[in-house]
Amino acid sequence: MRPFRELPAAGVTAVLTDIDDTLTTGGRLDAAAYGALEALQRAGLRVIPVTGRPAGWCDLIARLWPVDGVIGENGAFYMWHDRERGRLRTRHLLEPAGRAANAGRMAAVRERILREVPGCAPASDQFCRLYDLAIDFCEDVPPLPPAQVQRIVDLMEQAGMTAKISSIHVNGWFGDYDKLSMARLMMRERYGVDLDDAAQRARCVFAGDSPNDEPMFAYFPLSVGVANVREFGGRLQQAPRFVTDRPYGAGFAELARHILDGQAGARRP
Repeated sequence: MRPFRELPAAGVTAVLTDIDDTLTTGGRLDAAAYGALEALQRAGLRVIPVTGRPAGWCDLIARLWPVDGVIGENGAFYMWHDRERGRLRTRHLLEPAGRAANAGRMAAVRERILREVPGCAPASDQFCRLYDLAIDFCEDVPPLPPAQVQRIVDLMEQAGMTAKISSIHVNGWFGDYDKLSMARLMMRERYGVDLDDAAQRARCVFAGDSPNDEPMFAYFPLSVGVANVREFGGRLQQAPRFVTDRPYGAGFAELARHILDGQAGARRP
């Protein structure tokens, strides 16, 4: 991983970012990270959180945060606030009947995990999820050892689910989508940006911190890990190409300053 100051910032047009432990610090969104989002958007960049957090959170984020939209539940949908019409809009992958059928299957997986992995719990935000099962291993429960976290992953995969580890939860869902597949769909449908085109992809930055960000780290040449990504060490099969000096939201804030400084420098005669 190269120092983030080596990232070429002049041509960046969009910043996609994870939320937990990338924007947040100790579970909170502080003023520096929130201000960084606002500064990027005011400078004319598209700003899109890409998160494992649930639909209920994404409704608030799309309405109230200084962002252009949000991808939620690890790529199950994207939301944006249509300010001209004053409406929240959502692009779903599945119709309600498909979501309901999967919910029944996930309930059985959840009960098995809770029986076989002592100390874990359903995520506190599970009540407002539409597509996935989130199992908490360190947010509101005492941290579980890596072997127990991996056991949660194994049980989900045995049931035919896709399973990804974030910095706080194991998320599982039925389907082969992920953060990257929805990012590609959203950018094409909303903005006419074809991320399969290398030149267009090279104008987008992605910031993250954990294994569920690996598809994004691998795909984007301007992928950045905030410094706490190093905590995952050898558990990352695909590391980001750049890394910030500081962890968590402070790392995102210094990345945002670098991008904005690079763009300002490019405009100088």
